[in-house]
Order: sequence, then C-alpha cells, then structure tokens
Amino acid sequence: MIGTIVIAVVVLLAVWVFFYFVPVGLWISAIAAGVPVGPMTFIGMRLRKVNPHRVVGPMIAAWKAGLKLAVSDLEAHYLAGGNVERVVRALISADKAGIPLDFKRAAAIDLAGRDVYDAVAMSVNPRVIETPKIGAVAKDGIQLFAVARVTVRANLERLVGGATEETVIARVGEGIVSAIGSADSHKEVLENPDAISKRVLEKGLDAGTAFEILSIDIADVDVGKNIGAQLQADQAEADLKVARAKAEERRAMAIAREQEMKALVWERRAAVIEAEAEIPKAIAEAFRKGQLGIMDYYRLKNIQADTRMRESIAGEETPPKGKAPGDEALA
Repeated sequence: MIGTIVIAVVVLLAVWVFFYFVPVGLWISAIAAGVPVGPMTFIGMRLRKVNPHRVVGPMIAAWKAGLKLAVSDLEAHYLAGGNVERVVRALISADKAGIPLDFKRAAAIDLAGRDVYDAVAMSVNPRVIETPKIGAVAKDGIQLFAVARVTVRANLERLVGGATEETVIARVGEGIVSAIGSADSHKEVLENPDAISKRVLEKGLDAGTAFEILSIDIADVDVGKNIGAQLQADQAEADLKVARAKAEERRAMAIAREQEMKALVWERRAAVIEAEAEIPKAIAEAFRKGQLGIMDYYRLKNIQADTRMRESIAGEETPPKGKAPGDEALA
C-alpha cells in the first residue's frame, strides 16, 4: 500500500515537472510543423533560462517558410541578447524577395543595434531622404538654396560598421555645394538642376556607408542674396576706411611738422630778440668808454630809420615808431 502511494507521488511529481519544463502546446505545434524539437530541448532551455516561446515560435515560422534553422543557433542568439523573432522575420522577407542573407549576418546586424527587418524592407522598398536647404554661391556671386531628395536602399553587406543616414546627407550637401560653386552662373543651375544631380551622383558618395544611393533629385532651387556684390561693397567700405586712416595719419604728420616749424621760428625770433636786447648795453658801454660819439649815434639812428622805412615798404613787421635799438641807452 505504501509502495503504491510512493509510486503515485513520484509519477505525479514527474508529470508536474514534465509539464512545468515542457510547454505541451508549443511542443505539439513544433511536431505538427515538422520541427525537430524534443522534450529534452525544452528542458535544457528552461535550465538555461531561455524562454521557449521566443525561440521555438520563430523557428516554427522559419521552417514553414522553408528555412531550416537550427534551434541551437536561435538559442545562442537569444542568450546573446538578440531579437530572434526580428531576425527570423528578416530572413523570411529576404528569402521571399530573393535577397542573399544568411543567419550569421542577420544576427550580427541585429546584435549591432540595427533593425535588420527594417534594413531588409529598405532593400525591397528604397527610402527617400530629403536634405535640408543647402546654400551655395555660384561664380557670379549669386547665392542659391537647393533641396535634394536622395533615394537609398540598405546595403546588407555594409550594414555592420557602415555610416548612417547623417553621413549620406552630409556628403550629398557637400557635393551640391561643390557643383553650384563650380557653375559659372546661377542661371546655369536654374536652367539645368539635373546637372547637379549627375555630378553629385558620379562622386560615389555612398562609399563606406550602409546604403546604396540610387538617385539624387533636386526638388527645389531658390535664389538668395547677391553675395558677390555684398562682398565687393564690404571690401570697398574697408578700403575707404583704410584710405581715411592713412589721410588722417598724413594730416596729423603735417600738423606736427607745422607745429615743429612754428616752434623753430619762435625759437629763432627769441634768439634775435635776445641778441637785440644786448645792443643798448653795447651802445651804452661804447659811450662810457668814449668809443662812440654823438655823431656816430645819429648816423646809427638814420640807418635804423632807413631800415624801418624799407621794411614798411616791404610789408614786414617793424618795431614801434620811435623805439629803435639804442634809445634805452641814451635814456
């Protein structure tokens, strides 16, 4: 009796453990789909803390789509932190679209943080990227603003480690600036905007990126400012300021030279006045020593009067009348 009870308990425990580790419904679905997954596989997943529904469910979809994926590969990708369902969906879409994509590359793209399913969808249905307004100046000085639409599709071979959309937009903008800048006139760009697209597309701007550029179309071209005329006006204003500064410098130098000459003239006049101040002293000294007589003094006065007359005729400044050198000596 006790042995029967023990056997029953063991059986019930075994059944409970079986149903706990093995999702019966998922197992039946796998068997119906012909997927080789046994109870030990489910028990191993439970022990490795792998959710069977996240692995076996996508595996069933892959096998029904004709992709014979191994459960060990899917389980390893799940343990690595990947999204098994997204990878399987991407593989199914790529297979139906005829795009060569194996599980290893799809798993690598997913683990790199890229949406592998979105990448496959972009390979089937290319995406259009619109650039912001890009300004450039033609050789005639007219500024132009262009907006381009870039049609790209994902390059699965370069999706891991390839540059993103921002790099593509930057390169396209650089190509547009170069193409407009090399145009002789802005009218050429307005008349043939497709010439810009061809020149930019010929540069191979998708090298090293995760995309393949299919086409570049100029959606809009607007005319901006006359940058050439503005630069010329700024240059003329700058030249005018330089000329004014040089003229002020020359004027300051001329004023300084004039002041210097006036100072020199006044210095010489002061020397003359100082010398003239010594004349009365010399005359008085000559009178005291008897070296100068009264007749000599009158002759000197006549000469001074004659000199003042000549200076007045010539328009030169003369000493006040009656104040000739030597008068103080007689006073």
